[in-house]
Amino acid sequence: LMVWLRRTTHYLFIVVVAVNSTLLTINSGDYIFYTDWAWTSFVIFSIAQSTMFAVGAVYYLLFTGVPGTATYYATIMTLYTWVAKGAWFALGYPYDFNAVPVWIPSAMLLDLTYWATRRNKHMLILVGGTLVGLSLPLFNMINLLTIRDPLEVAFKYPRPTLPPYMTPIEPQVGKFYNSPVALGSGAGAVLTVPIAALGAKLNTWTYRWMAA
Repeated sequence: LMVWLRRTTHYLFIVVVAVNSTLLTINSGDYIFYTDWAWTSFVIFSIAQSTMFAVGAVYYLLFTGVPGTATYYATIMTLYTWVAKGAWFALGYPYDFNAVPVWIPSAMLLDLTYWATRRNKHMLILVGGTLVGLSLPLFNMINLLTIRDPLEVAFKYPRPTLPPYMTPIEPQVGKFYNSPVALGSGAGAVLTVPIAALGAKLNTWTYRWMAA
């Protein structure tokens, strides 16, 4: 019974933190801001999403030691963000006004790395972190291409709660870079690895705290 309770507590703990990390991820990439500025903020958004997801997913993957935990974590984040999207839709905004980030495929790659390397923590950080950073911008761009032009939607339905100085200005798309997916993947692959290592380190601190 105690083993079952401990395991159930672990997974409920993951649910709670995944919900909270979704809020942090939305703030770091701001999926509403991202919808307005999709084609110019894509690189920054990709880095924010990759790193915010990796730190939590690696933490809980090592915490449970069960391959599949990262996908479980990403699924909760996705469902919770769809609820937020539904709330905006219920307020009268168009369906395509918000774009939900795509975490699950990258999470599956993270789980696969952990499983294929026989639960090797260092390979999870190096290979898994790199795969998350590389893949997340790709999957998010594919997602964006399947919906109406977010900029068009944003300008057609300006948010009345925004002060005038926060109103989106038409960006010069492609002025500073040619391939946001390549830049997002490249930067994400480099930066997600040390952030994944931070997730692993947080796990160590958690065990020390539990043992104290």
